[in-house]
Parts: sequence; C-alpha cells; structure tokens
Amino acid sequence: MVKSANLYVRIEPDVKEQAEKVFDGLGISMSNAVGLFLKQVVINQAIPFELTLTPAKIRSVDTMTEIEFNAELENGYADYLAGKGRPTKEVFSDIRKGLHA
Repeated sequence: MVKSANLYVRIEPDVKEQAEKVFDGLGISMSNAVGLFLKQVVINQAIPFELTLTPAKIRSVDTMTEIEFNAELENGYADYLAGKGRPTKEVFSDIRKGLHA
C-alpha cells in the first residue's frame, strides 16, 4: 500500500531521542515504529498495551503509628458498612485466576 498520509506529532525532545535510539537498535525508523503501533491499534481495536494509573502505595503495618493503623481499620469498616466490599469467595477466585494466567 502506498504511504501518502502525513501525521504530525508534538513530543518532548528527550523522549524522541531516547525512542530513536531504541528504534535504531531495532533497525527501524520512527515512521515505521509509529506505523506498527497504528496497525496494532487497528488489529486489536484497542491500544496494544495496558493503560493504568499508578496504584496507591500499600503501606506496611510496621510503618504505621497506632493512630494511623486504627484509622485504616475504621475506614475499612466504614467501607464494609457502606457495601463497598466484595465477597471473599469472589476475591480469592480472582486471585486464583491471576495465578493461572
């Protein structure tokens, strides 16, 4: 297929440089890499990688003061009372699925 469409993208210079180094190592151009990405979007009908927010850092009980620990317990209990929890069987089923994936 003849390539005749143009795509203009604004990107941070350091990100562009770093990506170019990776693509050079792979023996492909930036243009080819973007084309590969877009083809994967079309094939998968989605972005070809997972988009996630950084999860909140889980704190160890060892690092909490007694007041912080009690506040966490109270928050958990309040969530339970508000119906914000999930059945234990469901949670463990999801964990088992993750172990076998």
